[in-house]
Amino acid sequence: MILDTTYLLPLARMKVKADLLKAVAEGRVEGVDLSSFKVSLISLFELQAKASRKHIPAEYVAEAVETILEFFEAIPFYWREIIVEERKLTKLVEDLIDRLILATAIALKEDLVTKDREIRSVKTEIGRMHEVKILSYADLARE
Repeated sequence: MILDTTYLLPLARMKVKADLLKAVAEGRVEGVDLSSFKVSLISLFELQAKASRKHIPAEYVAEAVETILEFFEAIPFYWREIIVEERKLTKLVEDLIDRLILATAIALKEDLVTKDREIRSVKTEIGRMHEVKILSYADLARE
């Protein structure tokens, strides 16, 4: 399962309404453990950019990046298959980083968990065209 950047933000001590990693750690997500998640390397860049805009201390960001690289499989966004899939998505998803993350899921045939409205708006079309589900926190975690 590919994690969108939003779900990585708490590792840099940024608050999010739906902390998926915490829900998994607390056993509120059935059939999923932390080792089953993969992330696009572009999410590390996006995490750093968001942390910079929010003036998150560099030490928190560095710790988050180190944790991500230690515990999750990081998928290069520059793989040929991902580049090809990303270009096919230009009419569906405007943001390049979001396209790369979605293209990573498509290229790996992995489900994507995201909060992104634009990606979620095309989930039916993506599901029809590819063997990929677009999921949200609410689809996975029980309160």
